[in-house]
Formats: sequence, structure tokens, C-alpha cells
Amino acid sequence: MVNFLTDYPGELAALSAALIWAIASVIYTGVGRQLSPLVLNLVKGLIAIGLLIATLLLTGNLLPTVNPRSLALLLLSGTVGIGFGDTAYFGALNCIGPRRTLVLESLSPPLAAVLALIFLQEQLPSAGWVGIVLTVLGVTWVVLERSREATTPAVLTLRGIVLGLLAAGGQAGGAVMSRAALAGTDINPLWSTFIRLVGGVVILLLWLGVQRQSIRVLQPLRSRQLFVVVAGTAFISTYLGIWLQQLSLKYAPAGVAQSLSATSPLFVIPIAVIFARDKVSVRAVLGVLVAIVGVWLLFTR
Repeated sequence: MVNFLTDYPGELAALSAALIWAIASVIYTGVGRQLSPLVLNLVKGLIAIGLLIATLLLTGNLLPTVNPRSLALLLLSGTVGIGFGDTAYFGALNCIGPRRTLVLESLSPPLAAVLALIFLQEQLPSAGWVGIVLTVLGVTWVVLERSREATTPAVLTLRGIVLGLLAAGGQAGGAVMSRAALAGTDINPLWSTFIRLVGGVVILLLWLGVQRQSIRVLQPLRSRQLFVVVAGTAFISTYLGIWLQQLSLKYAPAGVAQSLSATSPLFVIPIAVIFARDKVSVRAVLGVLVAIVGVWLLFTR
């Protein structure tokens, strides 16, 4: 067991992030009806930055030595992946619902693998590519199957499709930039998480300024209940989730890390069964099994 944990730290971190994001996606779908995607992304980023500063102070891990190239890559990664990618993701959730958004999001792992191959010369063995394909196919199968079972499917719009594709591209690009900054360096993933979030929050603040949004966009957060929900979800999805994602990108190839991080829909099924008493079809279970085979190949590549 100890060998398994030490041999696959990146892969296990990616799966843990997927579990966390599965829980958060259920909560964010409700919160997104009260806050705009841009404001929600900004607020959760600011909360997570505060938590990271507190963690860095408590651990005494201050002022690390980060070379300018890695610093620039991590800031750009945050701008692309968090600033644009996450905002587009929340926008897609509002337009076409979580299931169709997750289908489009499943394009992120193969895109990350291709970008890593082109820009980082990150070669994967055949088993790795097969694992990525099976994982993506299994996840897509599960999401589409659950979409057919939905009683009130979201209206598919061109805006939602475009936002979903932008989210997938932003996540893939951000992941590859993080991988380029972290691979073969001694940068602490905690610090890389902080730098990425700073990059994302800065672009979001500039975005709000360009739109000339007033402070009134934050009025819904006067509700103590809503603020507690947003803060709690920011803690698990942004603080812990992105930290785990950075760990996965430091110790596993970008395509593998993204594929395992994208298995959130597989975790949503037991959550839905336990808490919402959803019925799961045989076809959805078969999709899960296909994805599990893909995950197994990614661990044994």
C-alpha cells in the first residue's frame, strides 16, 4: 500500500481532485443561479488565496526561489485556466447544464496530451493513449446516459457550446503550462497553486473593471447562508482541488493528470444515488466500467 502511494502520487492526487470537484459541481450549479460566473469565480479565488496565505504562514514556507520562467508560466496558467477557463465553465453550466458541460469538458484531457506532446515533447506509451481514450469515452458515456434520463434537460444553445469549448481549451492550456513550470523543478505545489490563483484573480479583476461592474454585483453575498456555502465550496474545490491538481501535474504527465482529473462524473453517480436517490441504468454502469479500465491503464502504463 505504501509503495502504491509513493509510486503514483500524481495519479492519486488527480483522482482526489476529481472527487472534490464532483462534490463542488453539485453545489456550484445552485450557487450559479445567484451569482454571475465572473463574480463567483472571483470570490472563490479570493477566498482560496486567503486560505493559501494562512497555510504558507503556518508552514513557514515563505519567499521560495522561483525562476522567472516558471513564475511567468504559472501566472499565465492561472490567467488561461482559472481566469478564462473556469469562468467559461461556470457560464456553460448556466447555459446548458452540468451534464452537457461535462461532455464538452471531456475534450480537455486529449487536448492537454496533444499540447504536451507538441510543446513539451512529453511522450506517452501506447497504453497511456489507450487509457486516455477509454477514460474519456467512459466519462462521456456516463454523462450522456444521465442526460437522457433527465426529466428537464437544459436547452442546448450556441453560447453554451462555445463556452464549454473555451472551458476545455482553457483547462488544457493551463494544465500544460503548469506542467512545464513544475516538471523537473523543486517548486512546492502549494506555491504554484498560490501563483496560479493570483494570475487568475488579477485577470478577473481587470475583466470586471473593463465591464465597469459596480460593487452591487456582490450584494447576494450579504446572505450569510450563501457566503458560507461559497466559502466552504471555495475551500474544497479551489484551495484543496487546485492544490491536488498541481501535485498531479508535478508528478504525472499532463494528459494523464487531466484524464484522471476529468473523472468527476464517475464520482457524481454514487453521490446522486446516496443523496438524491437517483436510479442508475445498466448502460451508465457499463460506462463507468469502461472508464475504470482506462484509469487502470493510466496507472499501469
